[in-house]
This record gives sequence, C-alpha cells and structure tokens, in this order.
Amino acid sequence: MQQSRTGSTDAGLHTRWNEALIGLVAVLVLVNFVVDSAITAPLLVLPEMLDHFGTNQAAWLNATAMLAGVMWAPLLGKCADIYGKRRVLVLTLLISGAGALVCAVAPILWVFVAGRMLQGAALAAVFLSVAIVRGVCAPRIAMIIVGIVTSGSAVLNIASRFLIEKLAMEFGFQILFLVSAVVAAAMAICVRNVVPESLIKTPGKIDVGGALLLGGGIAGVISYVSLGSDLGWLAVGPLALLVGGVAALARWLLVSSRKPDPLIDVRDLGGPLVLTLLVVFLGAGSYQSMLQLIPLIGDVSADQQLGYGLADQGSVALLLAAPGLGVMLGGPGAGWLAARIGPASTLAGAVMLGTVVTIGMFLGASQLPAALCCAFLLGVTVGALGTAGFNMAGSVASAERQGIVSSLVMVMVSIGSVVLNFVGAAVLESTVVVVDGETTNSATGVFSCIAIASGAFAIAAVLAVMLVRSTRLSRSPDLARDAV
Repeated sequence: MQQSRTGSTDAGLHTRWNEALIGLVAVLVLVNFVVDSAITAPLLVLPEMLDHFGTNQAAWLNATAMLAGVMWAPLLGKCADIYGKRRVLVLTLLISGAGALVCAVAPILWVFVAGRMLQGAALAAVFLSVAIVRGVCAPRIAMIIVGIVTSGSAVLNIASRFLIEKLAMEFGFQILFLVSAVVAAAMAICVRNVVPESLIKTPGKIDVGGALLLGGGIAGVISYVSLGSDLGWLAVGPLALLVGGVAALARWLLVSSRKPDPLIDVRDLGGPLVLTLLVVFLGAGSYQSMLQLIPLIGDVSADQQLGYGLADQGSVALLLAAPGLGVMLGGPGAGWLAARIGPASTLAGAVMLGTVVTIGMFLGASQLPAALCCAFLLGVTVGALGTAGFNMAGSVASAERQGIVSSLVMVMVSIGSVVLNFVGAAVLESTVVVVDGETTNSATGVFSCIAIASGAFAIAAVLAVMLVRSTRLSRSPDLARDAV
C-alpha cells in the first residue's frame, strides 16, 4: 500500500500527522467538549435549577440526560454504520442543541426534563468520534488519536467551570443552555465541513422496534437505580420503571434472536468483546464511585475523630482538579502504548493501576499527599481505561460495525457509573453516624466504599488478563499460517 507525502495511504487512511488530520482532531475534541456542556456541566447550577422550578427532585434534573444518552446510543450507533458516521454525528449535535434550547426556555419542570432527554443525545458524540477516527486513520495512529479525542477536552472542561459559574451568577442558569446550544450548532457546521463521510457503510435498515426496546429497557432499569433512592425503592414510579425496563429487555432478547438483522446480534458479540465490555463496566463504575467519595473525605476534618478526613491538612481544592489532569495524560498515553503493545495489554495495565491506586485510598482517606497522588492516578486510570476500551472494542469489530460496537462501550461506561455510584451512596447512607448533633459519614462507610471499588477493579483486572490471553491465543493460528 503506497503512502503519499500528505501522510495518507492510497486507501485514504492517515498514517501520520498532517494539516487535515490536525484539523479533524481539533474538531472532534471540541465535539466532545459539547458532551460535557450537555451532560455534566449543568450540575454546577443544580441548586439554581431546583429553586427555579420549585422542586427537590434533583435526580430528575441530574440523571435524565445520562439516562437518555444510554437510550440514544444503540440507535445512533447503528444509524452511523448504515447512513454514515458524519451525517449521524451532525444529527446528534443538532438534537442536543435543540434540547438545550428547550431547557433554556422551559416554563415548567417536565418541559425541562424533555429538553434534557433530547440533550442526552450528545453522549453519542463520544463513540461516534471514536468510530470516525478509526475509519479515517491507520490502526497505529488511530489508537493514539482516540486517546486525544476522548481525553483532550478535559482541559477545556476544567477551564470552563469558572466561566460557567460566573455567567450563571450574572445571567441565570439558562445562559448555560443557550451557550450549549450555540456551541452544538457551531460544531455541527464544523463537522459537516471538516470531517469526511464514511466510505464503508453497512447495508440494511434500522430495527426501530429493537432500538426502542433495548434503549428503553436499559434506561428503565438504570432509572430505577438512579431515582429509587430519592423517590423510594417501593414507590409506584420507580417500580414501574424497573418492571417496564426488565420486560423490555426480555422482549428485546427474545425478538432480536429471531431477526436476521437485529440492532445488536448478541450471538455474534464474541468472547473478547464481551470481556472488554465487562472490564469497562467495572472499571468506569469503580472510578466514579471513588470520584464521588473524594469531596466527601475532603469536607471532613481529622479533628472530628472519625478515622478519616483531610479538611485540616491544607487546601483540598486540588483533589477535584487532579483527576482531570490525570485524564489528559492517561488518554493519549494509553493510545501511544496501545500502538506498541496492543489495546488488550494496555487495558489490563489500566485496570491494574486502578486496583493499586484504589487500595491506596485507604491511606489517602486521612493523608492529603496520598490522596492527591491517588486522585491524579485515578484520572490517569480512567483516561487510559476509556481509550483502551474503545481501541480494544474497535480492534475486534469489522469496519462495518464500528458505530454500534463503539456505542456498546459508551453504554457500559454509563451503566457502570450509575450502578456503582448507587452502591457507594447506599453504603454511605446505611452507615452514617451522628457527631455533635450532625449526621455524617462513618469510617465504616468510607472504607467499605473503598473496599468495594478495589474489589471491582480487582475483578476487572482478572477479566483483563483473560482478555490478553484470549487475544494472544486467537493471534497464534494466524501467526502460524503466516510462517507457513
């Protein structure tokens, strides 16, 4: 295959950096910044939103976009394989922007929630960006660029936090959604003009019924996990979501197994992909549960004699910034490493690092230097985990299935984050103690959360080692044939 001076092969794949590739990467990094503005940035103005709508149902405002994103993901991933990844990414950004406008002008809570459901489509931009990179770049450089694209927006996210808070104080929380809508529209234009359309497409049609069953089923079950603690586990609403979600998933499994072209062919997932998804589920969830715990530890002083606490050991503001800095290093670093030792080994290294670092939080719970180190390395872990997970899943999927396979990785990240966050919150809530008339988290709860996250990371590490072995075994016959 001949390589040109522009750094692309005769098949059109980029093999080294050039102006076109730099422009593409810059656009996709900014696209992923749109995801943060749609999914997580609104949490900064959560108290203002609750006051505006006169409600205490923070879960509806907090979780709706993520849950909707999980529902959108399989449908948009399949559409990308059939109709083209650029086209679907543009559509995704426009849907998200429209949702942001609805949120900005929403007169009542339920209109706002509907806007958040539309805005959640932005979650698909992450895996669509990955699929685009793998479609236009040779495998070795694609692995590095996936790390940059998925992690590069972290620096923009850190800087934007201060601007968001200032704008919200001056103009109200609605300004955040107006800005998100404008940015989404601008990036849709940039994607349309800069990103090339997919040359490889999958013939077929969208299984709309299967998409609704799968997405609705996943969203229903996760909604029960996310909202049950606020609304009541036995309340009619959460129970209806659980029952409906389980029924939808059961129906989807039954129906999809009979269709010749289902949304996701569970019979053709393969062992390596299943192991990858399980590792991502456990690793992402463990990281999120630790991220939830860090500010709680930072708000407690060791003088309270609870057995943990960092508030009296100096500034703990870096505890919240350290993971973001780690992500910026971990993502590109994992891409560089995967290009040399393979994505499976890189993924295994990421979860092993996560296991060690999470165990280190037993010391970090009471020692600020250890906590800062662990927080930074946890960021490195999650940056590497996401990059290696996408690279591994992409390496075992055909070119025609990159969109739907990448969407599965994003779904597992979301599900893992919600489930293990809930587990950690439930443990903390069930072990609280009263000190000087105030309810606070006990050392038993804090250290139990760390133990649960460490155990989940350890299980993920075992699965990752199995993944490395399975990929090596699958390559052995190919190597033997090449030798012959």
